[in-house]
Amino acid sequence: MRGTSSFLIVANRLPVDRVGENEWRRSPGGLVTAIAPVMQRRDGAWLGWTGAAGEELKPFDHDGMHLIPIPLSQLEVELYYEGFSNATLWPLYHDVVATPVYSRVLWDAYRAVNDRFARAAADAAAPGAVVWVQDYQLQLVPAMLRKLRPDLKIGFFLHIPFPPGELFYQLPWRNEILEGLLGADLVGFQRPGGAANFLRLCRRLLGVQHLRNAIQLGDRTVRAESFPISVDFGELDQLVREPRIQQRAKEIRAELGDPEHVLLGVDRLDYTKGIGQRLKAFGELLDDGAIKPDEAVFVQVATPTRERVAEYIRLRNDIELRVGRINGEHGVLGRMPISYLHQSYNKEELAALYCAADVMVVTPLRDGMNLVAKEYVACRHDLRGALVLSEFAGAADELRQSYMVNPYDIAGMKRVMLAAMRATPHELARRMRSLRRRVATYDVDRWASDFLAALESGEPAAPRE
Repeated sequence: MRGTSSFLIVANRLPVDRVGENEWRRSPGGLVTAIAPVMQRRDGAWLGWTGAAGEELKPFDHDGMHLIPIPLSQLEVELYYEGFSNATLWPLYHDVVATPVYSRVLWDAYRAVNDRFARAAADAAAPGAVVWVQDYQLQLVPAMLRKLRPDLKIGFFLHIPFPPGELFYQLPWRNEILEGLLGADLVGFQRPGGAANFLRLCRRLLGVQHLRNAIQLGDRTVRAESFPISVDFGELDQLVREPRIQQRAKEIRAELGDPEHVLLGVDRLDYTKGIGQRLKAFGELLDDGAIKPDEAVFVQVATPTRERVAEYIRLRNDIELRVGRINGEHGVLGRMPISYLHQSYNKEELAALYCAADVMVVTPLRDGMNLVAKEYVACRHDLRGALVLSEFAGAADELRQSYMVNPYDIAGMKRVMLAAMRATPHELARRMRSLRRRVATYDVDRWASDFLAALESGEPAAPRE
């Protein structure tokens, strides 16, 4: 058995997916990509749930990472994960796009599971270790861990938006969440507005004062700052230059009937993503005759998620009804204006889709960052393609040369989608060159190194251009 570690990641899920009874593969996604090399260099460990209810496994090593499974019962999955995390916090933090559920039973489960994670981290951490806690499912862990192990250097990063007081005040356990986060030395957010909301709420609800981005708690300083997450630009840029990906992109366009314009959406099937709004705008462009049915195809990839939750079942039904109506009214035999795909795709197929798409449509109603927008930019080394981006995505702060939209404004979205389709090659290249420069400079490795440097030094993060 291995001893304690000097660097720990604490997250709801382990960075691996099961592929056999005792076989695992590294999970896709930016977080794992960014942190795995850091863990390997520092001989670190990762604590998290395997994704299977009722499973108790001993710690194991995979792909140069030491993994410590945290068990969750079926009831805890329902109450802590599907319940408080995703039926209470998720909608509350995303502008109450859906109505949050406030239940003491769900809260009790959330607190109990956070306590289990904190105790496991306290046992696994070496003296003076750096512990980085991830995301909204574990907001109580920093304070719980601080109480058990005051010697640790604790960071926390919130991957989703942090709401303003007008919304956060609804939460019956608002003080406990803030106190939980204040257990960290550094609390990271995607956008400066999230850090400002947090500091303002700590002052109003807890009576603690802050000077700029720092709160003084006795002999300890808590900093709240923004660290916009990103993608592995180099990996994606290299991948899309491979002949097989280029060939697959051509095949995709041919399978779609070689339309003049291919529009693409890639999202989890979530009510925060604005899928219905963008399809409504596209349908109205067809209704108006602004685009012809054989001129443009909209490909919408909607990855399955939280399929047992009632709100998501309703959303899927609504989206599929809308797709069916538009295709029924505007489709011709063998060719439909919307190609709707309710399934998951691997990295290679997504890269080929990005290469095939003339217009990438990213229109969340609220999003912490939205890495799909940055993935698309990283894949367009040809300097072609247009990014239509919601101003309510965190990525809008950085990707200012995108075609910006308000997803609640259907008429405005129609105008912007048409502008993106009609743009000249020169205009597309000018915008894409600027977008790629930004994503290449501030990639996911820069995100992780900036956060850890600020955590370990106790100094403010270096300002971004």
